[in-house]
This record gives sequence, structure tokens and C-alpha cells, in this order.
Amino acid sequence: MKILINSWGCGFGNNGGSSSIIKSANTLQELGHEVILVDSGKPKYTWSEIKVPHLIIKDLAEFPTGDVVIATGSNTFKTTSELPKKCGNKFIWLRGWELWNSKETDFVNSLKNFNGSIICNSIGLRDKLREHGMDSWIVRPGYDFDEFRPMDIRGKTEKVVIGALMNSGTKRANKRTEWVYETYINLLKKNIDVEVFMFGSEGDPTLKDIKFFRHPDIETKNKIYNICDIWLSTSELEGLHIAPAEAMLTECPVVGTNALLGGTSDYLIDDETGKVSLNTLESFSCHVKKLALDKALRKRLGKNAREKILSLGDRKYNMSIMVDVLKGKRS
Repeated sequence: MKILINSWGCGFGNNGGSSSIIKSANTLQELGHEVILVDSGKPKYTWSEIKVPHLIIKDLAEFPTGDVVIATGSNTFKTTSELPKKCGNKFIWLRGWELWNSKETDFVNSLKNFNGSIICNSIGLRDKLREHGMDSWIVRPGYDFDEFRPMDIRGKTEKVVIGALMNSGTKRANKRTEWVYETYINLLKKNIDVEVFMFGSEGDPTLKDIKFFRHPDIETKNKIYNICDIWLSTSELEGLHIAPAEAMLTECPVVGTNALLGGTSDYLIDDETGKVSLNTLESFSCHVKKLALDKALRKRLGKNAREKILSLGDRKYNMSIMVDVLKGKRS
């Protein structure tokens, strides 16, 4: 099958969304399919190798023919919808509720006006689409089991180490990094010996005693996850949240919320694979405190956490599901 991935006018940068698309494209090619990334400029993505052809076109009239064409983000919905039939059956692979790019009414209308079918990457997005009367298939990208694994270095000090992503700026307000700071301060007030590890690609922590890693490579990320006793998932506007699942692969228990688009409902089950709080800072902080004070609970949830992510499958498994959906083999 010839699969065209439309990023025209959108592009690829160093972010989780681009990484997911590129790794999925690489995997589809490994499964024997012809995959082309169609773009309007040179990619700025450097996190991993782009193994499939990257075609730069200056005009949509140059768009190649294919069996299917997949829109990658809201900026590509309209162009994908307007492509001629020769480009293939049209799909959106929805991986986020992109309110950082437009108002919700405009975003929903762009989905409803799309001339094709919708695939999403999580239970949360499926349920959000249903709220607006739209059906979809769930296709997750899969996980890198070889990259994130236990290292037997957790719990070697008396301190409880909490970890989280670092995000800054108004565009990232929905990531709620301030919840990490407030939770940390609350733990200190309870005389819990705690420290914080964070990583990210932009900004700096507002609390100077936080250990921050900018653009860590895979091995460094794996070590950070392994050092952490608890991973904090604070975001309220995700599809399938990547970092908490990576942490869980290292047997680090995660605290998330019950926010519809918290991005963890596919794998985070309260008191089974992690802790799920109400969508309030007070409830979230209480769940973190409970884990911080209970090492045995952390260990149990961490073991279950890894098994849960493993059960969701690697990239090849999930991209084989994608192929079935694209071929119309899944109802």
C-alpha cells in the first residue's frame, strides 16, 4: 500500500507529535508499505532518523498519487480534504484536541467538514469526538520497549524523587507545570524529604532547586525515569500522553487525573497501574503524598504499570492495526 502523510504547511519539529508521526512512518515502511512524508519545507526534526522519503512540494498540484493520504494536524485537514481522488482515501490521524491552534468551535467544524474518516490515538479523543457526534477508530502509535526499561537504580536514597515534564508559556498552559511546583512545595511542608527531576525543550523551572535536563537523549531520559519514584502527569489537553507511559515502562508509578483529555486513560487505572486523582490540584497533591509515604505501594503499582504498557503493544503491532483500518478491514 502507498501511504501519503500530509504535513504540507505544517512541518516537522522537535516535539512529541512529530516524533510519533515519523516513528510510525518508519515502522509502516518496515512492514513493507511505501510511505512518503509530503511537506512544504525542510524538516526541523532531529530527535531520530527519518527513514522514509521526505518530499518537499511548493504547490498542492504536485501532490503525489497514493492509496491513502493521512492528515497529521489541524493545519492539514483542509488541504487533505481538498486533494483529488488520485491521492487516495482520506484520513485524519487525530493525536490532540488542538485548541492551542484555534477556538474549539472552529476546530470541531474543521473535523466535521473533513471529506474522509477519522482515526484517533486514545480513548479520551474517541470520547471527545463522540461528544460532538463523530465516530472514529482508535490506533495508538505503540511503544519503544527497547528504549525504556528498568535499570534497578530507583530508591537508592532516602529522598522521594518526583519527576515531570517542564513546559512554559501561554501556549503550554494546559500542561499545568505549576501543579508540579505546588505539589513539591506541599510535600516539603509535610516534612517529606523530596526532590524534583524535570526535562523539556523550552523554558526553565521557576524553582531553582529543581534538577532540569534540556533536550535529554534517550538514555538520559531512561535514567531520569528510573531515578524517579513517582512521575507526575498534570496535563489536561492530550491525546495519548507519551511521557507517563515511558515512565511506566521503567516501573515508575504515575499520578494522573480523571480529566477527559489527560491523555492517560488508556493505561492508568487507579490503584492498579497508578493513581488517578480528581481534576483538582488538591486531590492531585493528596494522591502524590500517599504514594510518597508508601514505598510498597509504589513498587506494586510500578510493576503493574510496566505490564500494562507492554500489553498495549510495540510500534509494529499497532501499525499493523493502522494498516487494517486504512484498508477497511476493521469495523
